[in-house]
Amino acid sequence: MAVEALDEAAAISADLIALYIPMHTATRMAAELLPRLRTMNPAAHINCYGLYGPVNSNYLKSLGADSVVGGEFEGPLVDLARGLLAGNAPSVPLVSLAKQVFQVPRRSDLPALSHYGKLNDGRDGSVVAGYTEASRGCKHTCLHCPVVPVYKGKFRIVQRDVVMADIRNQVAAGARHITFGDPDFFNGPAHAMALVQSVADEFPGLTYDVTIKVEHLLRHADLLPTLVATGCVFVTTAVEAVDDNILAILDKGHTVDDFHRAVALANDLGLVLAPTFVPFTPWTTLAGYANLLTTIADLDLIDHVAPVQLAIRLLVTQGSGLLGLPDAGEMFGDYHQKALSHVWRHPDPAVDALQIAVAAAAETGDSDGLTRRESFHRIRALAQKAAGLPTLAAPIDQATPLPVPHLSEAWFCCAEPTVRQFANLGVAI
Repeated sequence: MAVEALDEAAAISADLIALYIPMHTATRMAAELLPRLRTMNPAAHINCYGLYGPVNSNYLKSLGADSVVGGEFEGPLVDLARGLLAGNAPSVPLVSLAKQVFQVPRRSDLPALSHYGKLNDGRDGSVVAGYTEASRGCKHTCLHCPVVPVYKGKFRIVQRDVVMADIRNQVAAGARHITFGDPDFFNGPAHAMALVQSVADEFPGLTYDVTIKVEHLLRHADLLPTLVATGCVFVTTAVEAVDDNILAILDKGHTVDDFHRAVALANDLGLVLAPTFVPFTPWTTLAGYANLLTTIADLDLIDHVAPVQLAIRLLVTQGSGLLGLPDAGEMFGDYHQKALSHVWRHPDPAVDALQIAVAAAAETGDSDGLTRRESFHRIRALAQKAAGLPTLAAPIDQATPLPVPHLSEAWFCCAEPTVRQFANLGVAI
């Protein structure tokens, strides 16, 4: 649905319709699509599968889903399809963590890879990008992470031969870059490094990107030169905040100083970091947000950060570890199904107002084709004004964006869908 309109004829004739909802954005879009599908095809069995399924099961079923499964969903989906063919749909588990021997994904009936996201080299050049996973789940239990309520500190390896076959097929289909979608590529560092070495041996010149925690970047610093040597063009790392108090509350496992050390380490190696943030939380202050932007500028990371990352608001999913905080009852309100989060309002209304303004600036900048640097300085002006600080002019020597590789799809998994994304569904919001 990201690249083509709904095939209504297929939906009307289907016996089974399955919607993949790996994260927040996709689930918000699926929630708009579900009632439409149910009206179009009352007899079909509609399943929602993926990470955000279990924590939103009741809501999705109220909108028309018949079953929901999260975690290792392939086995239950196959059982469901076979049961429907036999005329007896089986019960679908809400969560499956069963270890499985993966199959090589068949993508031949999808739109061409060139219709999806591309890797921009930061110099006006781009190549077709593919996607695969070397593992799922995560060993860590950061309180705000949506992986935790489903996997509860477990992770599952995807067999190396399956990953290699998947990459091989995507390269044959035109991919010149691969995104590894693992929540943390270094949950299984031996598996990860053997895999990227195999990729580099078979496909010299193929580039890739991965996601790695700050603490893992430091703990496995000896592995980073191999990432660079085998074609890793950037590493996404979930920094979340530049406030040690907030990092401690979220149980992120790193400090602000660790973040600075990771940036210095990456710079020394020529490894591009793409930090992500959750800048708006109940503990954020106007001065603290302004400090976040100052830190990004001081570390020369403006071009490394997608503007939407500066607008992300803390999501508190059902089952979130944040609900176990001592003052959670006072801080987080009832669960709001459509928002997919427990409702919370900042004690300072000006912080919430700033978040709305920043989100609008990020989306406008994206739709208007602004550079990351241009959007950053717009957002920084909003922050400085909100905090009662003087507006900072963009330095003349920083007017030109740095050539930082990044993916063309700028909207991240925890962001609200854009008006344009909803329009792709045929839904007006």
